[in-house]
Amino acid sequence: MPLVKGNAIVVDEFVHLADDAELPADGAVLVSAERFLADPEKALSRKDKLGVIWPNNRDVDDLLPYLARLTAVALVFPVFRDGRAYTQARLLRERYKFRGELRATGQVLRDQFVFMLRAGFDAFEVKKQSDAEAFAVVAKRYSVFYQPTGDGRVTAFHRRLMHLPEGVRS
Repeated sequence: MPLVKGNAIVVDEFVHLADDAELPADGAVLVSAERFLADPEKALSRKDKLGVIWPNNRDVDDLLPYLARLTAVALVFPVFRDGRAYTQARLLRERYKFRGELRATGQVLRDQFVFMLRAGFDAFEVKKQSDAEAFAVVAKRYSVFYQPTGDGRVTAFHRRLMHLPEGVRS
């Protein structure tokens, strides 16, 4: 499955670990939420990168005690019309200040890439190579936005405000 990160197709450094597989001592792994929450300290005691695959029907507040020690959180889009992972992404980025990799996984479609970027996702597991190749074009299509969101970009309103003389801004 192709992984898009930084507007390019990259090699995925994370291995998706099955729940019944042995937890390796090293190497970047993504584990299920169930496996992680069963013994978070064991998973976090590893010396290498750890990420959690977080379903969209679980509260992200359950991750709060561990966020600073996680390298990645993969949020699941089980079907394209289920947008709960957008809310989870915004909460993780804006409210909880998560700065690790925020990955979209599941039904990640090219017509939703811009929305996912704006919600704060920075990595995308896509099903088709053609979607991965189209990502860079889609991501560069828009450079100015009106709505503030989790990707940290300055809105059009704030850009205009920055260019006004000091006395007019206040």
